[in-house]
Amino acid sequence: MGILNVTPDSFSEDAQCLNIEAAIERAQQMIAEGADLIDIGGESTRPGASYVDEDVEIKRISPILTVLRKLTNIPLSIDTRKAAVARRALDLGADIINDVSALQDDPRMAQLIQESGAGVVLMHRQGHSVNMQHAPQYKDVVGEVKNFLSERVSMAQSMGIPADHILVDPGIGFGKTLNHNLEILRNIGELLPLGQPILIGVSRKAFIGTLTGKPVGEREFGNAVAVAAAVWQGAHIVRVHEVGAMHDAILVAQALQNSCDK
Repeated sequence: MGILNVTPDSFSEDAQCLNIEAAIERAQQMIAEGADLIDIGGESTRPGASYVDEDVEIKRISPILTVLRKLTNIPLSIDTRKAAVARRALDLGADIINDVSALQDDPRMAQLIQESGAGVVLMHRQGHSVNMQHAPQYKDVVGEVKNFLSERVSMAQSMGIPADHILVDPGIGFGKTLNHNLEILRNIGELLPLGQPILIGVSRKAFIGTLTGKPVGEREFGNAVAVAAAVWQGAHIVRVHEVGAMHDAILVAQALQNSCDK
């Protein structure tokens, strides 16, 4: 899943993608490098990020999605927690709603997804953007994340969303310390019994910077190790910025995994 941010405060430094032509060029580059999906975001949900009004978010994503939908048939995902934004995106041809709140922030979201037949990513987080990294605490981070995701999957199904439309994301970096992130990354296999495709987002995140001492734009090698580890343990989708390099890391990890299964 290639990340296409259209937010001026994005931690990934993709502010250039506010330019429609630059955003489309970037998306096409990621597709050429092997992206199977593109995830478009009009509001940063990184720790400390400010709330963005839904009208602003819609204004950011609409022109990008309109053009991109005409240029490619691959699935397009919208990273939003607002039903109004999701509705506009689905009207313009989006296929998946990537909701960092796991359908909790907007009570209208579940019904919208059920009625539209869209796919949905349910992500775990502790707290909200403004406070999630202040002092995250868990007794058993892997167990608590797994239980939360299980509950949200059950809720989504009770609202009429088919099981095969649901993906889960443990939310690395969302209300977790370095050790919490490493614990989750080391135990992705514990999420497999949920029976849903697992999406992992580690790209350029702060824990990679903490471990390597590298700034945001220089974390590619650290990202590759984390991505390979996730794929090795059964992650189905990895959400990344550097699609070409991570595509190669995935191919090697999958080959190693397949060789162990024989």
